[in-house]
Amino acid sequence: MQRRGIYVEIQIRADLTAVWDATQQPDQHPRWDVRFSRITPSGATGSGASAFTYERRVPFHTVHGTGVSLGEKDRPDGTCTSALRFQTDDRLSPITQGRGYWRYVPVDAQTTTFITGYDYTPGWGALDVIVRPLLGWATAWSFDRLRIWLETGTEPERWPLWSTLWWWRGDRPRAARCLRAPRRSTA
Repeated sequence: MQRRGIYVEIQIRADLTAVWDATQQPDQHPRWDVRFSRITPSGATGSGASAFTYERRVPFHTVHGTGVSLGEKDRPDGTCTSALRFQTDDRLSPITQGRGYWRYVPVDAQTTTFITGYDYTPGWGALDVIVRPLLGWATAWSFDRLRIWLETGTEPERWPLWSTLWWWRGDRPRAARCLRAPRRSTA
């Protein structure tokens, strides 16, 4: 069976600059993205990419990794793209290395479509059949948490991961609000 990369897309009623800043600033990114506890810039590479370290704290362990990213904010068509590569030597990490992108597409002056696509080498072998759908869900849930923050001003910390159980709160982040596969071309 061939593994499938993770794809998530959401439309956010915020201008492209607001979405870019909330996702590209290392101190803001972990606030809304449940996949990270901390992201720390560590300089630039010779090719101009930004190097960083990342952490994900879980009970009794913290996964540490490194990565590089390169963003292009001023494209002629008005879109922006950020590409990254990441890796860890931590044997307890479900991911050993991977790469992906974020794409920012302005719909109008106050709406941005935010897209990610990424793939990785599994760290847990056959257990990836469980891990991959969970990482896709966590990515989508985080994207909706970001959307709520940028659209309403509600701080992302108000929605801890266990808020997924708050079934009575219709305004809570939900992965189901995201598109999980690219739209098919009608051409």
